Amino acid sequence: MRELSSLPATVSARPGVSGEVRRVLMTASTTGRVWTYALELSRALGRRGVEVTLAVQGTPLTALQWAQVRGVPGLTVEQSTWRLEGPEDAWEDVAAAGEWLLELESRLQPDAVHLNGYCHAALPWKHRPLVVAHACPLSWWEAVKGEPSLERDLRYRWEVTRGLRAAGHVVAPTAELLASLSRHYGPLRSSGVIPHARRHEDFPPGPVREPFILATGQLWDEARNLEVLETVAPRLDWPVLVAGSAQHPDGGEVRARYVRALGLLPQAELAGYMGRASIYVLPARYEPFGLPVLEAALAGCALVLGDIPSLREVWEDAAVFVPPEDTDMLARALRRLVSEPVLCSRMSTLARTRALEFSPDRMADAYLAVYADLDRESGGVSAVQPQLARAT
Repeated sequence: MRELSSLPATVSARPGVSGEVRRVLMTASTTGRVWTYALELSRALGRRGVEVTLAVQGTPLTALQWAQVRGVPGLTVEQSTWRLEGPEDAWEDVAAAGEWLLELESRLQPDAVHLNGYCHAALPWKHRPLVVAHACPLSWWEAVKGEPSLERDLRYRWEVTRGLRAAGHVVAPTAELLASLSRHYGPLRSSGVIPHARRHEDFPPGPVREPFILATGQLWDEARNLEVLETVAPRLDWPVLVAGSAQHPDGGEVRARYVRALGLLPQAELAGYMGRASIYVLPARYEPFGLPVLEAALAGCALVLGDIPSLREVWEDAAVFVPPEDTDMLARALRRLVSEPVLCSRMSTLARTRALEFSPDRMADAYLAVYADLDRESGGVSAVQPQLARAT
């Protein structure tokens, strides 16, 4: 495995890299954290003069999302409603989306193809694509259900395996996620770690930390494991606030008894809560990286997190870790931070210091280095100047 960086991102900018790659075709969904990640990376690339075309699938963009797109320099969107890979009955959509993506590559002539999914990497691209892993469903099953993953959809596993083997390079935000891909789908030909990032300007710490604990996500989400907060909250002196949709995907609304449900908040309002909260808690069973944790740390929250390898890898000594299923230990950890303001302030400082190392500029520089390598391997423009490329 070729390591691009250690955590946090340590890849430095290579002079001239942005001159080698000027156009990127990137896939994205319009829901979940992939959209946030794609916007953040596109913004950082745009500041370097790189034009990004986001080829989005799934639910059409909302008015708010279109406003976000207009605020990113050099970003355009090609929109489709093809369903994403995963469900057993979605393969016709996956095939149709593949034809659409190849047409976009032919029309746009990008210098790099960046896929935020697995299956389409096996298409006959002119440029060997970069595949960025955001999660591993088989690892999710093991972590959440506590048993080996079931082979309920062999075709999905085969299509993911084909995509990973065809990729020019595979990137994940943590080494733990890369290892899980190798474990479930076989060795990766070329891979590396590039952590996610967020702009610190979007999550400013408030002037005063207020006496409440914040969590984000859905109470029904088994991976985020927020339901344990209903058990812990009555044992704490501070209220526990949870920001996230209460609507269950199978229908109905999940109602909380002991935590205060804030509902789904706009980013600016959520950032305000993060900037005021003293503690952010995420007792996750499964979390490949944790963009919300990064946002809370940038806003100055002390972190109490599930003791899982990926979160340990990202946060090291800048968080308090508790076993996801141990509600007694979780309650003790939260009560200690509540009762010891000096310790809580110290953990807040450690978390924010760590979070500032995950900058969008470092993330963009690391991706530009990969794009340039793949462009050369595919016979791109930069391949005709190998001496210049080596000199930079």
